[in-house]
Amino acid sequence: MNYSKLNLQFLSKAIFLFSLALFFTFSSCKKDETEPDDNTDTEITEVPSVYKKIYGASDIYLEGEFVVIKTNGTPDHTSPYYTDASKYEEYNGTNPNWNQNPNKIASFNLTFKIPLNPVKASNNAATPLGIMGVSLNGVAFFNQYAGPNNQPLTSEINSFDQYNGHPTGTSMYHYHVEPLFLTAAKGKDALLGFLLDGFPVYGVIENGVAVDNSDLDEFHGHTHTTEDFPNGIYHYHITDAAPYINGNGFYGTAGTVTQ
Repeated sequence: MNYSKLNLQFLSKAIFLFSLALFFTFSSCKKDETEPDDNTDTEITEVPSVYKKIYGASDIYLEGEFVVIKTNGTPDHTSPYYTDASKYEEYNGTNPNWNQNPNKIASFNLTFKIPLNPVKASNNAATPLGIMGVSLNGVAFFNQYAGPNNQPLTSEINSFDQYNGHPTGTSMYHYHVEPLFLTAAKGKDALLGFLLDGFPVYGVIENGVAVDNSDLDEFHGHTHTTEDFPNGIYHYHITDAAPYINGNGFYGTAGTVTQ
């Protein structure tokens, strides 16, 4: 028997098996090292700080792929529409045609559920006659029409208080146009809230210049970086002429609001 030949065969097999074991060990280790990084990059486990700017919220939390925002819908500024003496203030605005409507401000239990990662809709739905978004102080945004039949705001605008809001017949206070209390406090170029599709709403100034309707698309927005979204995002702008906040519907797919 040739023992030298047997020893050589045994040694060759041992080297092959050892090399194979090293290969699988290295592959397994490499997979374990990369998987946690992938999960960390994609999974959001807490509310992003930008939504915490909605200071009028009583609660903000994540629910699946949505940000849930709870507010009572009442403004944190005075108004002639308040019955509470501590919040009441006579109209002292600049509209010579101001005419107070008969409604009063009441509190609601509003729950906004908006997409955490909004995307452009394949079919852009019209905004409703009612709540289409939430401002930083928890007051609802309404669209550019007066009810019940999508009428221009020509007459209704004369009932806006000194901060550009007023209540509905069901006592819900809301803004159709620039919320003057917020732009005075936060700046005319600031983030002012979100529409139900999850895209942000910014003020009437951008880069030191007043935003004109001609600067925006049919939905009343455009895409670029902002201080809050350094990677860029589609966003709406408020302007001083109709359609004021939103144009021909939601850019993205709207979430929900309940009361």
